[in-house]
Amino acid sequence: MTWLPLDQVVLGDCVEVLERLPPDSIDLIFADPPYNLQLRQELWRPNSTRVDGVDDEWDRFSDFAAYDAFTEAWLRACQRVLKSTGTIWVIGTYHNIFRIGRLMQDLDFWILNDIIWVKANPMPNFRGVRFTNAHETLIWAQKKRGARYTFNYHAMKHLNDERQMRSDWEIPLCTGDERVRINGRKAHATQKPEALLYRIILACSNPGDVVLDPFFGSGTTGVVAKRLGRHWIGIERESTYVEIALARIEKVQPVPSESLMLPSTRRPRRIPFGMLVECGLIRPGQFLYLGSEGQISATVLADGSLRCGDLTGSIHQVASRLEGAPCNGWEHWYYEDVESGERRSINVLREVMRKLKQDLMSDAHDSDQSTGTRG
Repeated sequence: MTWLPLDQVVLGDCVEVLERLPPDSIDLIFADPPYNLQLRQELWRPNSTRVDGVDDEWDRFSDFAAYDAFTEAWLRACQRVLKSTGTIWVIGTYHNIFRIGRLMQDLDFWILNDIIWVKANPMPNFRGVRFTNAHETLIWAQKKRGARYTFNYHAMKHLNDERQMRSDWEIPLCTGDERVRINGRKAHATQKPEALLYRIILACSNPGDVVLDPFFGSGTTGVVAKRLGRHWIGIERESTYVEIALARIEKVQPVPSESLMLPSTRRPRRIPFGMLVECGLIRPGQFLYLGSEGQISATVLADGSLRCGDLTGSIHQVASRLEGAPCNGWEHWYYEDVESGERRSINVLREVMRKLKQDLMSDAHDSDQSTGTRG
């Protein structure tokens, strides 16, 4: 039986759990693996207070070879469960992201972008021996090069005040009420801001898709996925984090489904004027009139071009020459209805043609479904 634990956190090692999931079952993966920071000493502020950094056991590896072997294992496991049309996001710092990127390319992931998360409020470099580390890097990649993948481009543009979303994202660190604390201390050292996951999940998945996080931690991926109407799967080996994540997700109220549907960005199929001639909606030799009451007429030629006196060209070219300015011919030419004698815009016939094509495509799809054929 296929096991796909939707909307659940699975306690265990991510590689072992991923091997139990069916192949090609996940639409989007967000991975926030251990950073392998290689800390050798505690960090202190100038006021002699200790920095609550990443010193957890799960971030410790004996050497780079051990970290590389661990990384390759979980990447392969993710690759198996990711759909061919799916994408994966991996976040890291300079300690690990370049090693991860090399391994991803070795495993034939195709990198689509690297995104720089610019932290609006980074932790200072207290010793004053390096630049302030004010960013993390995210790698966005697809499983199969050239496959169609989800990218809600226009949603990102709307999110960014109608400007194309860039690859540098300025988002504050997780602070305030969003930061989960236990007895005044951070519950998870590397809790990611919900705004970061919101952008990723909105950009690269659709309502009802399955989003997986193999290093679930405090559950930010599940929180945002639930809010945005996506299914989620979390894998976490620390039972304390599982409890924290479930408590957070339990409080989430999903966005109403009608607010999740993004406006269609698909443009209507282009209908050339010549197609109206081919299908007999307009006949060669027929007159078209410039304006609903205009006296200027043009003759339709067999190839869909128009002739008006010495002018010959497309509906757009001839109309533009006659109007003395660039124009859309669909909005200027009228035909005479045979039955009523009224002039009607050729746009009417374009919509008739467009609906006819849609009906034909729908009939073909229904036929394929009934016969079991697949394109």
